[in-house]
Amino acid sequence: MAEKNAYFVSGIDTDAGKSYATGYLARFWREQGRRVITQKFIQTGCPIDRRTGCHAISEDIALHRAIMGTGLLPEDTDHTTCPIRLGYPASPDLAARLEGRQIDLSQVDTATGRLLQSYDVVLLEGAGGLMVPVRGLYTSLDYIAERGLEVILVTNPRLGSINHTMLSLEACRSRGVRVAMTLYNLHPETSPRITADTREAIADYLALHHPECRMMDVPVIETDW
Repeated sequence: MAEKNAYFVSGIDTDAGKSYATGYLARFWREQGRRVITQKFIQTGCPIDRRTGCHAISEDIALHRAIMGTGLLPEDTDHTTCPIRLGYPASPDLAARLEGRQIDLSQVDTATGRLLQSYDVVLLEGAGGLMVPVRGLYTSLDYIAERGLEVILVTNPRLGSINHTMLSLEACRSRGVRVAMTLYNLHPETSPRITADTREAIADYLALHHPECRMMDVPVIETDW
């Protein structure tokens, strides 16, 4: 029987390209024969569906499916893949407070457990970076550490990425969180010299401090999104 695992996909910042990279990795692993599904930790900036009066399907989940080429799945339409959806485009903490809601993270745990009954791998995409406020000062990294999840960290070659990447890796190391993989998102494209230098710096840092961590490029791929 294939080993079942859930990974928390986080980024070095809000615009690291987590959704794009998550969809790509899910597609890549599915093509290798693994039963993979993606999940969204918390979706903010989610509009109200006028037909149902509830928040719509997560736009990040929709992007994953476009990249994977599957179309929406039953687990998407019943919101198992994103049970917590908030309207205001801000941190989960602020978005929930503006709606007068309490974030119940047991909903996420329950959803992940349900998905692992049918799939071998769940890629749980976070909201923002590791230190984004979820409830007050409680962060995504707190959630990850409490549940013993392994992290897949998304970075890119934009200016400042070396600093942001190393800080994120240091945060994981300080909390005893294992970083299983670093995804180097090549979209949007930048200077070839910066792209190569940033990749080399991150790879050298991983080899020294996170030798178990695999680094993988995420190329630019065509989607209908």
